[in-house]
Amino acid sequence: MVSKKTDAETNKQSVRENIAYIRQMLGELRQVARAEGADMLCYLIEMAYEEAGDIQSGRRGLSIGHGKRNKTPGVSL
Repeated sequence: MVSKKTDAETNKQSVRENIAYIRQMLGELRQVARAEGADMLCYLIEMAYEEAGDIQSGRRGLSIGHGKRNKTPGVSL
């Protein structure tokens, strides 16, 4: 019997793949920044790289406070 993935499972897999891709690209950008001597840029890229790693490992969620933000009040014109 072949099991079908639900939309939620497919979405989770897609998110994992996207985060892995982002982390890989950040690693490459970090090498370029280091080679160019761009210390501050290298630091910021390193922080994003670590954040992506935390998301991959499950130590951190995708967004801080996602869904808990204040809604923008409607403005009548």
